[in-house]
Amino acid sequence: MSEAPAFRYAVIGSGRQGTAAAYDLGRHGGAESILMADADLATAQAAATRVNRLLGSALAQPRQLDARDEDAIADALRGVDVVVCGTPFVYILPVTRAAIRAGASMVDFGGHTPTVFAQLAMDAEAEAAGVSLVPDCGMGPGMNNTLGAYVMELLDDPREVYLWDGGLPQRPTPPWNYQLTFHVNGLTNEYYGESAFLRDGKVTMVTAFEEYEEIDFPPLGRLEAFTTTGGASTAPYSFEGQLQVYQNKTCRWPGHFAQFKAYQQLGLFETEPIEVGGATVVPREVYHALLEPKIRAEPGFRDVCIIRAKGVGVKDGREAAVIVDMIDYYDEATGFTAMERLTGWHAAIMAGLIARGAVRRGATAMELAVPASKVVAAAQARGIQVSERWEVPE
Repeated sequence: MSEAPAFRYAVIGSGRQGTAAAYDLGRHGGAESILMADADLATAQAAATRVNRLLGSALAQPRQLDARDEDAIADALRGVDVVVCGTPFVYILPVTRAAIRAGASMVDFGGHTPTVFAQLAMDAEAEAAGVSLVPDCGMGPGMNNTLGAYVMELLDDPREVYLWDGGLPQRPTPPWNYQLTFHVNGLTNEYYGESAFLRDGKVTMVTAFEEYEEIDFPPLGRLEAFTTTGGASTAPYSFEGQLQVYQNKTCRWPGHFAQFKAYQQLGLFETEPIEVGGATVVPREVYHALLEPKIRAEPGFRDVCIIRAKGVGVKDGREAAVIVDMIDYYDEATGFTAMERLTGWHAAIMAGLIARGAVRRGATAMELAVPASKVVAAAQARGIQVSERWEVPE
């Protein structure tokens, strides 16, 4: 343990990322106790057992909780300092309301920007309750926007921020060259709809699955990147008036874009029912039923996660660009995937900062909650690789 136990944490939604967050809170968060809650008691028990085994302690205790039951959640969270909400986004607002009622601060894995704005609208209510709300922690949205804010800190006068991120199999296997480490609907949602970017200094809606490009990311080599939804989250709104450009793209192994673009153009991402042979079906549901078993990551899946942030602006009176790369791999010692580590640990880092009083009371956009350098330093202390280089803009 990094310090004397002092704080009581809870995790609601004790799946992969929630378990990783609990482990990090036990190791680095000064945890006195960790409540591991889930709608499925067996999931909560398995998560608590794993966390306790890895920590060599009995910090984590399981509990069955339904995220739809605000009263039960509020009762469970009384006396908790900070809760990590790891539920699907449709349950985040009920958990947020319950946390405020219970006087517990909260972070979540987010991923749905309208929900984040609804949480930020609870600022006065959260402040009056003496709690801190920081939505949209995780890998992307989350750590990607932390690196975006970090390159802004490194420049004297930042003007443009470009982000790329992705979770990839270390050894891509044809024909998919991709494996899924989260719910399949989350993948399709990223590839569907629009996302807010900053373009020419103004918030601009950009269509997902467009603006294809290729990038080199050592030591992985050539990757392809394209627009997706949700990754930039609230950052374009937070930095409007300060930056000219703020955007985020998702990275995949070569060939992924053309393959999944064909599915999109075929209409398989759509949610409106259609009639086929006298039966009514939802294209997305059929698509998920066929695809998910083919690309689902099995236990022991070895992945690699990358994030790149490029900031362009002025440094020491001269035009400059700074590029920060973050890379993380499946951890053999703990069995956590890189996706679990970057997602769960980013939320846990923010939860620990809240517990220690580093975040204002109220609801705050993640990219504004604390200096990004604090989070980057905490990630490096956990063994996550971060490199930095400077170049003269073209």
